[in-house]
Amino acid sequence: MIPNVLAERYASAAISKIWSAEGRIILEREFWIAVMKAQKELGLDIPQEAIDAYEKVKDQINLKSIMNRERITRHDVKARIEEFCDLAGHQHIHKGMTSRDLTENVEQLQVYRSLLIIRDKSIAALSQLKSRAVQWRDLVITARTHNVAAQPTTFGKRLAMIGEELQGALNMLEHLITTYPVRGLKGAVGTQMDQLSLFDGNANKAAQLEAEVCSHLKIPQVFNNVGQVYPRSLDMRTVSILADMASGPSSLCRTLRLMAGHEAASEGFAKGQTGSSAMPHKMNSRSCERVNGFHAILKGHVTMAGGLAGDQWNEGDVSCSVVRRLMLPDAFFALDGLFETFLTILGQMDAYPAVIEAENNHYLPFLMTTTIMMEAVKAGVGREAAHTAIKEHAVATVNDLRAGTIKENNLIQRLGEDDRIPLSSSQLSHILDEGRENTGTARDQVDQFVVSVEKLVIAYPEAANYTPGTIL
Repeated sequence: MIPNVLAERYASAAISKIWSAEGRIILEREFWIAVMKAQKELGLDIPQEAIDAYEKVKDQINLKSIMNRERITRHDVKARIEEFCDLAGHQHIHKGMTSRDLTENVEQLQVYRSLLIIRDKSIAALSQLKSRAVQWRDLVITARTHNVAAQPTTFGKRLAMIGEELQGALNMLEHLITTYPVRGLKGAVGTQMDQLSLFDGNANKAAQLEAEVCSHLKIPQVFNNVGQVYPRSLDMRTVSILADMASGPSSLCRTLRLMAGHEAASEGFAKGQTGSSAMPHKMNSRSCERVNGFHAILKGHVTMAGGLAGDQWNEGDVSCSVVRRLMLPDAFFALDGLFETFLTILGQMDAYPAVIEAENNHYLPFLMTTTIMMEAVKAGVGREAAHTAIKEHAVATVNDLRAGTIKENNLIQRLGEDDRIPLSSSQLSHILDEGRENTGTARDQVDQFVVSVEKLVIAYPEAANYTPGTIL
């Protein structure tokens, strides 16, 4: 069998188990047993010994035998029904059910349990981001827009910025978890006709049965009106949120790759790790690159999910099945692998103040041009006139530095000599000196982020303390 790379190489054991062939069959068999128990309680003639027999063999899974049956039946559910019944020596499962009563609900249970795992790992990531933001709250760095030096900020603020984006995605995930609707026992076209037949037209018993089975699933809500399948727009909503969850981590990892190229920060480098088979000095940001790759995969799955939404014929069909069998597990494998990798990066990453300070000193006069412009405006110069004069000297300084005609940034000296800027050399120098620590409200923003994450940590202490497994 060709392995699933995402599951075997990147995803955690917990989420791989949920989506494994064996894990799915266990969930199906537990679902069938839950239905039998509820049907018996509601008056159907199902011997307790039959239920006990199914319980006894539910963990006996022979994938090869099931596949051999499917080659004959050309129907996966029928193959699994036959296998389970032959093992138990009874034929009491699947009464009044259609294949979608089984597969839709079980798949949704897999999705729901996976969402809970992702939620917990995102909280762990936020807890780590909080710790790192506190650690580097006061580390002044050169902020970049368009990847060009802009103004001072702090490294802690940069991390808090990413953390807040992840918080927004987590809020959407929490809403999905609390409102996620399971299909329920609706029958072949959504009318519960076969369950009604079993209970001699007693709609109350059919409703009770569905309620009991949904209670077994522990999913908060149930669709009232569905056909053969639940709306695939729910899958699109789910996968879109998964991609959203990956966005913040992916942006930070892309930024770390850029910072690593300037030796300002790194994702960490474990003992014994090799960066390049050819170049011994290399310490590549390979884990960050992996996170960016996972995000690309997830965006591809959003496209797949979007292709299924709004494509339902009448009460439904299963033309979506081949897409969903790939899309749903792989989306969770990708995001789970992303968080395992991201948590590892957050645990091992480092920043290098000496390099950062050298960069700050190099760019500092440029970083303070907006402050100089505002001070010039306060002194009576028109904003556009000040902007023009400062830009003229800044561009000339940059060009001279690039050409090598000057060795140090002398923008402040040039501005002090220009009568269009009504600020003395000492005033300009003072602005420059203050600029070394002038990060606006960056530190306050970090503090606000910390407070918001601490609420999550208190609410989900076990999740916050999650430690990732060893990544490859």
